[in-house]
Amino acid sequence: MDRKATAIWNGDLKAGKGSITTQSTTLNETQYSFKSRFEEGVGTNPEELIAAAHSGCYSMAFANALAEAGHVAISVETTAIVTLNPAAEGGPTITKIHLINKSEVPGIDKAKFDEIAAAAKAGCPVSKVLKAAEITLDATLV
Repeated sequence: MDRKATAIWNGDLKAGKGSITTQSTTLNETQYSFKSRFEEGVGTNPEELIAAAHSGCYSMAFANALAEAGHVAISVETTAIVTLNPAAEGGPTITKIHLINKSEVPGIDKAKFDEIAAAAKAGCPVSKVLKAAEITLDATLV
């Protein structure tokens, strides 16, 4: 299974601008720029898109792992915070990703919940590809 997105960039790094379009066209010529990446500008940026991908992947992986263990979740909500260190040795580097999860899962004890949450973090395909960054997780059973 392949998925694709296309990015177009025009100009130099600081004054230039670009757009991103995804295969599904959910993002369709969505703008991004130096300001949206390193300051506070209009548009998206690669780190925000990684956060979206990771939070979505983790939520799906966790919901699936819970269901496979016999605990169907009412809701699984995950926020991913991607940290970009612009002053890292070798240039800007994504150094960590912090997942914050709040899930409503009837009939599960906290120890089992935590065990499944950790396994989903390790097994999520996006976690696997991003393992060069430190990935942490706070999972709350509500």
